[in-house]
Amino acid sequence: MKNTRDNDLADRRGAAADAKAALLQAHRAAKEAAEPSRLERQAERLAVAEARDARRAERERLKLEEQERVRAEAAERQAAADAAARAEVEAREEAHRRRISRVIEDEAARKAERDRRYANRKARQK
Repeated sequence: MKNTRDNDLADRRGAAADAKAALLQAHRAAKEAAEPSRLERQAERLAVAEARDARRAERERLKLEEQERVRAEAAERQAAADAAARAEVEAREEAHRRRISRVIEDEAARKAERDRRYANRKARQK
């Protein structure tokens, strides 16, 4: 016997809606069956993410400590360089003062010698 059923638009639309509902029901059933394993995977992902964040925080802490150590070393080197520069400046100033003092003493000795010669010359003239 021939299928006498008319396959009009309303029938096709109804059949499509029924098929769609059946697919949705099958998907929901599969989802509920997979729920425990999904929760396990989600917990595992959370644990991995927390471990990654902890490693990142540790790297950041180590990086900050290294930067602080480098800054401290740079400050120490700068302080040592400043102290050496001050000592060099003071040594140059002291050498300059000694040179000036020596020049003044030499000038005083020459003047004293000149005055002595002048006094001797005057004494001979008398």
